[in-house]
Amino acid sequence: MSRKSDAMTSYRLVDLLSKSNQYKTVIVKGWVKAFRANRFIALNDGSTIENLQCVVDFKKTDESILKKINTGAALEIEGELIESMGKGQSVEVMVKSIVIIGEADPNIYPIQPKKHSFEFLREKAHLRIRTTTFSSVMRIRSVLSFAIHKFFNDKGFCYVHTPIITGSDAEGAGEMFRVSVLDAKNPKLNQEGNVDFKQDFFGKETNLTVSGQLEAETYAQGLGNVYTFGPTFRAEKSNTTRHLAEFWMIEPEMSFYDLDMNMDLAEEFIKYTLNHILEKCEKDLTFLDQRLSTEEKTKPQNERSSMGLIEKIKFIVNNNFKRVSYTDAIEILKKSKPNKKKKFKYLIEEWGTDLQSEHERFLVEKHFNAPVILFDYPSKIKAFYMRMNDDKKTVRAMDILFPGIGEIVGGSQREERLDVLESRIEKMGIDKKELWWYLDLRRFGSTPHSGFGLGFERLVQFATGMSNIRDVIPFPRTPQNASF
Repeated sequence: MSRKSDAMTSYRLVDLLSKSNQYKTVIVKGWVKAFRANRFIALNDGSTIENLQCVVDFKKTDESILKKINTGAALEIEGELIESMGKGQSVEVMVKSIVIIGEADPNIYPIQPKKHSFEFLREKAHLRIRTTTFSSVMRIRSVLSFAIHKFFNDKGFCYVHTPIITGSDAEGAGEMFRVSVLDAKNPKLNQEGNVDFKQDFFGKETNLTVSGQLEAETYAQGLGNVYTFGPTFRAEKSNTTRHLAEFWMIEPEMSFYDLDMNMDLAEEFIKYTLNHILEKCEKDLTFLDQRLSTEEKTKPQNERSSMGLIEKIKFIVNNNFKRVSYTDAIEILKKSKPNKKKKFKYLIEEWGTDLQSEHERFLVEKHFNAPVILFDYPSKIKAFYMRMNDDKKTVRAMDILFPGIGEIVGGSQREERLDVLESRIEKMGIDKKELWWYLDLRRFGSTPHSGFGLGFERLVQFATGMSNIRDVIPFPRTPQNASF
């Protein structure tokens, strides 16, 4: 039954299964997910969560072919598409011929048709995409990416590619990856005995960027509305389920926008992207919803989520975001039962406290039962570029809070006044000379402007119900881990 390929077109399973009544004889190509009783091949080509059952007549099939049909093998199958008599599928293929495109030795192929732990699969990151869970997650990630570009494109935003190598630190975090070609063992030193970065490739100390925001602001001041969507890097040595060393950020910047307009856009943007996957990824979401439900049952009762995955997504899409000032939120938290009964790990005692995830989730899940946007934060806990309010204590910042994770978006109206911005930079100990070009924006045609940042992997986590951020990016980069 082995044969050479002819000129006949092969079909992707997503098309074949959605229009199955249009076809009779078909050619399909994919990987074996399972092979039962020397008769039933579950084939998948990655285009859909659904497998196609291919029925082999083992009496008419060369035994040498049957021995090579193992989990993970790549096949080309030609056969007749018929209505299935069995359960679990509407159609199946009665196999006429099989071509073994690529073999997979069952003795060493690690992705077998059984449950694998996510820890094990991270060690096989080059193969984990062949599992149902990871293929669903990555299809949703792809659809979300498209939705992001479509949203901004439809609104007339210009897509800007900001630099990955930078000489500035937008967040003032100091935890950045250095970019250098100097001899690591014997770098050239200056007269003070420090590394002489003037001898380096760029003639100054440079790092991988933590944000494209500052550069995006420059383009917003000429193009009006722009957005970036690219990789960013943090050298924070954090081995948690929420942190990556390399991650993707969406950062729009809009001229002539105040904070209210910024919040309006962010809410509309999030609802659009999540609604897009509800429409386009129904089967993947249904599978991940069931997976999450099974996982939740293994948790203690008090740690279980009150909402399923699809329910949480619809909770965001169908609810107006509640807008609350930081000051009001602090009063709510101070008077809350978890705070009074000392159930919070970090007790809220005074105004000016930096909120933790437990506080943010309480506001969303318990107090308001709605997505929340907090605004007007204390200036001392926010970045230098955020616009100072008239009270001289707070800045025009905003964070969007989601159920299950807390903060997912951070943004602000940017400080457009040169004197106020210079004062903030000096007060925070930032070298003004490094930001001369950023200050120029306030010298030449300065405008009120705003923007926000959304960590893409956080959004994918929320949309897929995955508990570890390392499982929503193809090849996670974390401390002591850059294997692939």
